[in-house]
Amino acid sequence: MAAGVPAGAVLVEFGSGSSRKTEILLRELPHLGSYVAVDVSDSALLEAKTRLAQRFPNLDIRPVVGDFSYPVSLPGGLAARHKVGFFPGSTIGNVTPAEAAQLLGVFRTVLSPSGRLIVGVDLKKDARRLVCAYDDAAGVTAAFNLNLLARINRELDGSFDLAAFAHKAVYNPRHGRIEMHLESTRRQEASIRGRIFRFGAGECIHTENSYKYAMGEFQDVARSAGWHPQRVWTDKDNLFSVHELMSG
Repeated sequence: MAAGVPAGAVLVEFGSGSSRKTEILLRELPHLGSYVAVDVSDSALLEAKTRLAQRFPNLDIRPVVGDFSYPVSLPGGLAARHKVGFFPGSTIGNVTPAEAAQLLGVFRTVLSPSGRLIVGVDLKKDARRLVCAYDDAAGVTAAFNLNLLARINRELDGSFDLAAFAHKAVYNPRHGRIEMHLESTRRQEASIRGRIFRFGAGECIHTENSYKYAMGEFQDVARSAGWHPQRVWTDKDNLFSVHELMSG
């Protein structure tokens, strides 16, 4: 992935979070000019900058607080330099293919002219394997899903009984996506800021989608956003892919 990145280039990570995955790539880019971390959390950006500055003391680190679903302005002087976008997780799967094309178009606007994008894409695989991954025996994904109700209770004055909802993951073959739901285990009602919501036993709240792609399917989405697919990296079992896209 580092091959072809010229000295002095700018690495732009969309939704950088803790930037811990990024360290793997940064170690291979000793002549990188600047790293621009884009995230909505200023505290995460500050923590990441402090850590990365210690590990890469010669790297120019520029945090940008912003929503990557809209074009962000790069810090002064960087927009004219060669840019490489980095979007390594499978976040692209959390939106519909049409929305993914729109998002890729936003990235192209930020990285143009002649930009390059490295993006992670989860691949289609056996439905049973997918469901097991999103309904793991340790209950990690279930806790993540139920945390949505906990946050509603905490931040929106909600009254959800978390014990009365069960995590449910299903694969929708028509849309090629995993769907996460919270299923009511009994008849009940809950409120959000005084508004009452009633649930029957077995009624679900649809909380999240995670779209899976065949390699060609994602490349078609990328082309529709003006990108030219280049190299693709996968694990040995072809479960996950990382795509290189070029603009211009």
